[in-house]
Amino acid sequence: GLLKSAIRDDDPVIFMESEQMYGDKGEVPEGEYTIPLGVADVKREGTDVTIVSFGKIIKEAYKAADELEKEGISCEIIDLRTVRPLDKETIIASVKKTNRLVVLEEAWPFGNVSTEITYIIQSEAFDYLDAPIIKINTADTPAPYSPVLLEEWLPNSNDVAKAVKKVLYK
Repeated sequence: GLLKSAIRDDDPVIFMESEQMYGDKGEVPEGEYTIPLGVADVKREGTDVTIVSFGKIIKEAYKAADELEKEGISCEIIDLRTVRPLDKETIIASVKKTNRLVVLEEAWPFGNVSTEITYIIQSEAFDYLDAPIIKINTADTPAPYSPVLLEEWLPNSNDVAKAVKKVLYK
């Protein structure tokens, strides 16, 4: 649906996909199906903390939320789907509800989408925050080729769970 919307848009669009997700399975609506550009999707409703992510790394947020739920922690997960336009209204509405934000992105820590989200929330919803925002990114090193090192370099569900507990002061 997102690809169809990108193709049909009159403006230039960069569509990025991960070949690591080609084997993923899920429901696909029958008939004509598009996803509007610039509209995030709340994939999981929650009350304690907002987790914002996009792309293949969002799977780590789902894993962490499943584990945290066993401890009574309710995570709201927002899939951005597009980064420009960025659906800041959905993020702000969620932060106003949960009062906490963790942003998970597969990118180096400096100059990225999570930095922009952090700036938007601190400038437009600061008074709703009950804890500092936490960004989870890759290590600030070149990407390794070794599978063992790559696993350490990438954020994972344990990193997400630790960040959630930190913003909840647990």
